[in-house]
Amino acid sequence: MKKLSRLCQGILPLKRSTIGNDLVAGMVLAAIGIPEVMGYTKIAGTPIATGLYTLLLPAVMFAILGSSRHLVVAADSATAAILAAGLSGLAPVGSAHYLALAAAVAILVAGLLLLARLFRLGFLADFLSRTVLIGFLTGVGIQVAIGQLPGLLDLQGGGRDPIAQILAVARGLPHVNPLTIGISGAVSITILVFDKLMPKFPGALLAVVGSIIASWLFDFASRGVSIVGNIPMGLPSLGLPAVEWSEIPQIVGIALSCWIVIIAQSAATSRAYAFRYHESFNENTDLEGLAVANLAAGLSGTFVVNGSPTKTEIVNTAGGRSQVAQLSMVAVVLAVILFLTRPIGYLPNPVLAAIVFLIGLRLVDLRGLRGIYRTHREEFYLAIVTAATVVFVGVKEGIIVAVMLSLILHVRHSYRPHSAVIVPDGDRFWQPIPVCPGSVSAPGLIIYRFSRDLFYANATFFAEEIESLAKSAEPPIKCLILEARAITGIDYSASLTIRDVVMELSSQDITFVVSGLSPDVKRQFDRDGLTDLIDSGGGAAPGETRFFNHLEDALAVFHPERI
Repeated sequence: MKKLSRLCQGILPLKRSTIGNDLVAGMVLAAIGIPEVMGYTKIAGTPIATGLYTLLLPAVMFAILGSSRHLVVAADSATAAILAAGLSGLAPVGSAHYLALAAAVAILVAGLLLLARLFRLGFLADFLSRTVLIGFLTGVGIQVAIGQLPGLLDLQGGGRDPIAQILAVARGLPHVNPLTIGISGAVSITILVFDKLMPKFPGALLAVVGSIIASWLFDFASRGVSIVGNIPMGLPSLGLPAVEWSEIPQIVGIALSCWIVIIAQSAATSRAYAFRYHESFNENTDLEGLAVANLAAGLSGTFVVNGSPTKTEIVNTAGGRSQVAQLSMVAVVLAVILFLTRPIGYLPNPVLAAIVFLIGLRLVDLRGLRGIYRTHREEFYLAIVTAATVVFVGVKEGIIVAVMLSLILHVRHSYRPHSAVIVPDGDRFWQPIPVCPGSVSAPGLIIYRFSRDLFYANATFFAEEIESLAKSAEPPIKCLILEARAITGIDYSASLTIRDVVMELSSQDITFVVSGLSPDVKRQFDRDGLTDLIDSGGGAAPGETRFFNHLEDALAVFHPERI
């Protein structure tokens, strides 16, 4: 029973009070998810049946092995776009070889996720900042929406370049079948109206069913509208994809890009819902579930799967509170694959293009971009650069830019950390003010706060600020107190810099004092010889210490009139 509980963390314990809601939520998810994953195959460049396959074995595997009770794992627009961008130059889109490469990418992603689990790399999700993730997904949304413009009008050509696709639409407009425009418009309006007025109702499913019936009744295919055509009935066959070993290096980069998005998106979604419902959540256990889900995808002949924020919210809104909802969805999808693939063959291609076009528009996060612009203008420009890279250069390159910009943001915050001069207010309480030349805490005294760990990248900044404050003070200071509560570590370069600062201040007959240093960092000071250097600084009495646990203690010794 313990082993079962460890395997089925997202399912157990079963609650009689919620299982009915879970079953209904799974049916709602199937109603909305089936048209969506069929649309994602248009992005990925794979047969429609492969979209349905992402809702079978991969969903079951994550439900059993994952820790999240809420995360829905299936096809995803971002990873589908990455896949198509990378594979389109290696094999004809939609060919058997293309599909084999797509399955091989899923298996490689599974291996990378298992390595991430083995080395406990779930924390890497935190290094893809929300700012650049918004920019990346916005870029993917724009690229996906533009990519469906020819499909909306049932036009051929345009390739994968956004400019070429727009030009193809412009050239083909005079030859567009009016019936195609009517179908695309009716589907889009139906989905938008239901999203606005009845968001819980699966408007996309209604549009798909209505289109299939109309196509069958009025024979759209004979009227010049392309349809999906034959879809194989039955379960997917299991086996390794027919890919040569020599081709593996060509798809490793694609797998890495998908891996980054999966870690970031899935972890963020699982964490958000676990926090909302006060539940436990284990990133590394979820990595196991995602790894096996992608392995199942590759072995069953479909493409990469990911944790889907939109589908997770669909289940949550419908009342689902466990992975029983995903298993319920699987049962519905299984029935569709076994008995309803023939009617789906009548589905007009412009209907799928309209569904994917609207999915792309939803990914364009204008609200998020406006929020970043209002509060963090510099980060807004980074998001725009990421989005532009995705649209005009490529999705894989956009991932690289997103990761690099996230790391630059992280390093920049550490390189130029918040620092302050601490001054007394009218009630003799201490408050921080910005560091600027001439700032002092009191005549002859500067209390300087540094709010980050000291390492090679910010040590020079630390030294320059202290030296600037010391040289610009009027009258000249006699004591500088480093308020160090926020410093939890120093590296070798920072240790040498502190040594230089202490010696420079000592040459100016300025006493250097440290307050609030943690025991671990104090031991680092001892090992690096900084403690003896500071305690023996200019004017020190024998046995006198320059290290204090609290700022008030330091002031009592070196500036008692300020207490």
